[in-house]
Amino acid sequence: MQSPDIPTSCSIGTDVARAAGLLARGGLVAFATETVYGLGADALDVRAVARIFEVKGRPRFDPLIVHVAELAWLERLVRSVPENARRLIDRFWPGPLTLVLPKTNLVPDLVTAGLPTVGVRMPAHPSALDLLRQAGTPVAAPSANLFGQVSPTTAQHVADQLGSRIDYILDGGPCSVGVESTVLDLSGLFPTLLRPGGLSREQIELAIGPLKSAHAASNDASPQRAPGMLSTHYATGTPLVLARREDRLPDAARIGLLAFVPESPLGRFAASEVLSPCGDLAEAAANLFAAMRRLDAQGLDLIVARPVPGIGLGQAINDRLQRAARRDARPSSDRAIEPVEGLAAPDSPHE
Repeated sequence: MQSPDIPTSCSIGTDVARAAGLLARGGLVAFATETVYGLGADALDVRAVARIFEVKGRPRFDPLIVHVAELAWLERLVRSVPENARRLIDRFWPGPLTLVLPKTNLVPDLVTAGLPTVGVRMPAHPSALDLLRQAGTPVAAPSANLFGQVSPTTAQHVADQLGSRIDYILDGGPCSVGVESTVLDLSGLFPTLLRPGGLSREQIELAIGPLKSAHAASNDASPQRAPGMLSTHYATGTPLVLARREDRLPDAARIGLLAFVPESPLGRFAASEVLSPCGDLAEAAANLFAAMRRLDAQGLDLIVARPVPGIGLGQAINDRLQRAARRDARPSSDRAIEPVEGLAAPDSPHE
């Protein structure tokens, strides 16, 4: 239940003290991180956390990531920090890396979807760290958008989807990384990559050695080990398919192109977005969700997305595109796009 002194209409601003006060009183605040905008609530306040699920339309089997500003806060949230976690924290925090560790009883089961582990990270964005410190509490924060849709990378993206459903949007400018954090499970015998993200697999393996990759959950209705693991996610309203340049285009009337680098000639495409004119994967990741939103707003019948090189941040980009691709939305045509070869299916094992 919303506290009586929390406003019922949302505004966009840069007042960190106001945002921190709202969090302390059980409010919902959207705020910028280096990855995407998060929708934050006091992670230790069950009623506030429940509002996140209500506002987003998020199923309660999908756990939340808890954001911290100080390493000392970990003692309240996790039962143990193994040596490989300490090495990663020393090297990559603050940054786009979430570590899944055994939780303490202080963390509500609602935050973790009833699992005995919790995902924790320290964001690198200065206003996010300022907000957390002023609020004085760990903050649970999934992406600040309706569940399953394209993640927001600007304050306006948040306002467009959530509007007056939340209490304040703390504007920290465009997100520099542009895809969600990498999620690494360190609660078991072997480090397991649950979700590729803003920190590459290669960087992590240089620090602690080889990683395993998670197998998909038995079904999308069972508790997920981390956010972003559902088979369908990051969806545009316009059907999206993955296809290489050599694939045949379907007979849709208006097709948009989401390309990694410029393509010429554009031919059938009614609109196009280029993620990185110079072929830089970091730039492509930062531009991904905003480009998807712009194409989605153009009244197209179909978006054709090109896969990017599957190295470094390319793994996270391809993961998002695969989950955004609509399994049920391919146009009925004799010239339908062929499946993209050479891309691993989401959550496929990789030893």
